Amino acid sequence: MIMKRILFYILFFFIIKLTYTQGSVDALRYSFTLNGGNARYMSMGGAFGALGANTSTFSTNPAGIGLFNASDFNVSSSIIYSTTESVYNGNFGSDSRLNAGLANVGVVLTKDYLNIETHGKWKNVQFGFGINQLKSFNNRIYISGSNTAHSIADFYAELANGISVDDIENDYYGDYSYDLNPAWWSFLINNIDNSDQYFGTSPPGGVFQGKLIETWGSLNEITVTFGANYDNRLYIGATLGVPYFNYNESSIYTEDALQENIPDSTYRSVVIRDRLNTNGTGFTLKLGAIYKLSDWFRFGMAIHTPTFYTQMQDEWDVSISSTWDDYDDEKNNSPRGFYEYELTTPFRAIASVAFIIQNYGLISAEYELVDYAAAKLNAPDYKFQVENDEIRSTYTSTNNIRLGTEWRVQNLSFRGGYNYYGSPFKNNINNGSTSSCSLGLGYKDRNFYFDLAWVLTKQSEDYYLYGYGNVNANKTVNNFKHSNILMTYGFRF
Repeated sequence: MIMKRILFYILFFFIIKLTYTQGSVDALRYSFTLNGGNARYMSMGGAFGALGANTSTFSTNPAGIGLFNASDFNVSSSIIYSTTESVYNGNFGSDSRLNAGLANVGVVLTKDYLNIETHGKWKNVQFGFGINQLKSFNNRIYISGSNTAHSIADFYAELANGISVDDIENDYYGDYSYDLNPAWWSFLINNIDNSDQYFGTSPPGGVFQGKLIETWGSLNEITVTFGANYDNRLYIGATLGVPYFNYNESSIYTEDALQENIPDSTYRSVVIRDRLNTNGTGFTLKLGAIYKLSDWFRFGMAIHTPTFYTQMQDEWDVSISSTWDDYDDEKNNSPRGFYEYELTTPFRAIASVAFIIQNYGLISAEYELVDYAAAKLNAPDYKFQVENDEIRSTYTSTNNIRLGTEWRVQNLSFRGGYNYYGSPFKNNINNGSTSSCSLGLGYKDRNFYFDLAWVLTKQSEDYYLYGYGNVNANKTVNNFKHSNILMTYGFRF
């Protein structure tokens, strides 16, 4: 019966932010990645497709492994400080979150350690292994503001119109178990003269609304990469990637009456708690090549097959509580929902160029094409036809640009980068573009190197607390800033 609910809600997805349905939001959340990496890679905007010799390229252009002449090991840690500023009905809200952890690990073994002999123009063969964090989900959002037009109880009433009371009351494990059933038993809605028409029991004079959304987890990728060097001109590589993720979301929505004196038949306050946990594992194949036209110019190309997440699992629940001046407080919990399904993310194509200025520095650029409309949901017992149609009508292809530069003074390197990821939304229905600027510093002696990077990422989105039919909350504008400090320690052997 969960599929019936998904069909009912998906048509209104961009108005109703329901955390417990599988839909286009899931497809975008796990398809949209910013290609994380170690400190040198990140400080140069990730523009390494034509440069190589960096273990982070295992996740972008695996041909980069072909430029390693010696075996390499590196490990990176990161500290991320995320802030969100929200404006809702003229009211400003903000929140922040600080996280630290391991960003990635990379190992490269060349032919000397693999005991492989090369002949003719084949100069070297490499094997690499890495664990790379592609995306962090850690964030906190706080939205608040007064609303004198309607409340979330009016939204539930609009949602319930036309549905019989018996269906709602007896639906603890059915179609309305995560919204109308707990809303009814918390007395947020009532029906008119025992009919299937409803009204919200919201207090007169309006309510003060607030919502705290906290997310945590990450999307990571295990990479196994092979590469080779032909005549010090052509470098080729292939990566078998095993991405895996864990996403957690907890939200608390509140309403409080603006007036001090309210009728007995209306609630004083409401608290709605939503919880979602999603985890998944998939696989993908990445192929790449780099060609040196000269000592100062090279270009690269890579393609990524779609990622096939064959093991996606959602768990979710919701609780609704209401307080009253002259009645007992009410609290109702939904059952715990669980569903397994599959997701296929889009194909990717990457082209890159690099200009090498002798031993002094370099400039690099990278272009990536991704069509988010190609994402697809599936399950053994349900084909997600409506949801996949929604993905195709909502998302579009994007043009992503990454730029980087590095300049060396003896053992020191100074770096900078910029990248821009276009909005995945069609017809400007939302603002989903993302941009980052970065700075970095590196030190390298014969066998050891240390890199430091700072990356500032900005993103904006439109968010709606609720909405259906004639009851729609005004738009909230959320502005995100993520400040990431990375440190990489590495040595070659």
